[in-house]
Amino acid sequence: MAADVLVGLEAPDDAAVCAWDEERALVSTVDFFTPIVDDPYTFGAITAANAMSDIYAMGGRPLFALNIVAFPAKLDKSILLEILRGGRAKVEEAGAVIVGGHSIDDKEPKYGLAVVGVVHPDRIYRQSGGQAGERLVLSKAIGTGLISTAIKEGSAPEAAMRAAVESMLRLNRRALELAQAHAAGAITDVTGFGLLGHLADLARASGVAALVDSARVPRLPHALELAQQGCVPGGTQSNLRHVEPITRWPEALPEAERLLLCDAQTSGGLLISVAADQCDDLVEALRAENHAAAAIGELVRGAAGTIEVR
Repeated sequence: MAADVLVGLEAPDDAAVCAWDEERALVSTVDFFTPIVDDPYTFGAITAANAMSDIYAMGGRPLFALNIVAFPAKLDKSILLEILRGGRAKVEEAGAVIVGGHSIDDKEPKYGLAVVGVVHPDRIYRQSGGQAGERLVLSKAIGTGLISTAIKEGSAPEAAMRAAVESMLRLNRRALELAQAHAAGAITDVTGFGLLGHLADLARASGVAALVDSARVPRLPHALELAQQGCVPGGTQSNLRHVEPITRWPEALPEAERLLLCDAQTSGGLLISVAADQCDDLVEALRAENHAAAAIGELVRGAAGTIEVR
C-alpha cells in the first residue's frame, strides 16, 4: 500500500516518524548491541524492550520488527535461537510481530531490532513539548549501565543484577499510557545519553532550563556503590563530560553521584514532563503498577538546555 502523505516530523536522533494520512503516522527506530547479561533468552528480551522504547517515547505502539543479528559461526546455534526466542517473546508481549530480519557472521554476538510503530499524527510526543512550570517524572530507576558493567566483570551483587534485569525487561507501554492519561507535555526515553543527557535534549528542544533534585532520583540497588568503586562504563564517563558545560552542580555532590545521573542506560524508563497539578497523581498511578517512579525536578525559565542539580 502506498502512503497518501510522506512528511518528515520531529523525532529523536535514533528514530524517524512520517505522516501516513490524517489518522496515522508511522514511527520507526533501530537499536542493537552486544550481550549485557549471560542468559541468551534474557539478553534477547532486554534488547527487544530497549529497541521498542523510542516507539513508546513518541506516543506510538509497535506494529512489527525486523531482527538484526551478528553471530560468530563457531558458536553453538542454540545460543542464537534462545536470543531470538527472547526477542520474539518481548515483541509479542508488546502486541507486535517479528516479520524477518538479517544476519551476518561476526566475531562478537550482537542483536537488535528495527521497529515500526503507529501513532495518531496529532498525538505524537515531541521533546519540544515541555513548558516552564511542568514537573519532571521518571518512570524507572537508573543505574543499569553501572550494573551491566559489573555483571561483565563478575562483581555485581545478586540484588543489583535481579533489580537491573527486571527493570530492563519492563516495557514502557504502561508508563506511556499513564502519561497520556495525565496529559503529559513532553516525553523522552532515558537510554544511552543518561538521565541528564536526555533531559538536556528535552529542555533544549522545549526552550527551557531544568532543575533536578538528585536525592529524589530513583536508583537501582548498589548502583551508587559500584560508581564509588570505579565500576563505570566508558559511555557513562563520556556522558558526564558532555553535560559538564551545561550543568551547575552542588559543590558537595561527589563524582560518583554525578556519574550515576549520567549513567548510560539500557531499556531505561520514560522521562515525562507534566503539569504540576497532575504530577502527584501520575507518580501514584505509576507506583500502583510497581514502577519505581518519582518526581525528580521541573522545567523552568532559563538558558535552553541547561540543568541545575540540587
